[in-house]
Amino acid sequence: MHPGQADQLVVALRRAARTLLDRRSIRDLPRTLSEIVTAAVETVPGATAGGLSVTEDGIIDSCNPTSRGISELDRLQGELHEGPCVTALECPAEDGAVIAEDLAGADAQRWPRFAPAAVAAGCRSMLSTQLATNGRTRAALNLYAAEPGVFDSEARLLAGLFGVQAAMLLHGSEQAAHLARAVDSRDVIGQAKGVLMERFGVDENQAFRMLVESSQSTNLKLVDVARWLLGEVARRGARRGPADTARLDASPVGPSPSGS
Repeated sequence: MHPGQADQLVVALRRAARTLLDRRSIRDLPRTLSEIVTAAVETVPGATAGGLSVTEDGIIDSCNPTSRGISELDRLQGELHEGPCVTALECPAEDGAVIAEDLAGADAQRWPRFAPAAVAAGCRSMLSTQLATNGRTRAALNLYAAEPGVFDSEARLLAGLFGVQAAMLLHGSEQAAHLARAVDSRDVIGQAKGVLMERFGVDENQAFRMLVESSQSTNLKLVDVARWLLGEVARRGARRGPADTARLDASPVGPSPSGS
């Protein structure tokens, strides 16, 4: 790596890091990932395009591509279940990277269905780097080049560094989503406890035990029982009028095991 290229890498990584720190909303995730992909394409020698492949429950989708054609190539790998990004997602090297030196040469035998389509689309080489391995969601950063043999060990290192940033961002978004779901569940359960406290004249602990017992007897999650209870309040209140919105009939707490 020559000094100018090293300086360019530092600038690109610092710019991407500032972007991550400046953005405080999870709604900025797609834009931030797009900027990381763009920075990787601009910094990794030979790269002419890029995108992310994200798989959840075995379904691979294309995210943040630099062009429509790249999106189609990413999705094609998912449909065929072969290609550098699929290999990176499922069985990469120790550093997470997979390189296709020439999709019109020896690598055509490695991915016989994807390689001809990639070459026809103007792609001769690829570098895919795995971003995440835990949980239901996995991802890979895909870099494309119009010329063969352009991705060397330095390109592999650079792609890996950008991949680390994207992986951290994806991990942060997953944790934020888990936290949001946890907060939502807590609020729903709290509202359901309030309904039971008012309806049956019990305290908070007793109301919670009523929800737990209903959850166990119906084999439903606690939050699902709470949502059912609040739904019943809303439905019966709508039938009876605003004055009765918070009142329940003297029926057992929670739905029947069949969900009726």
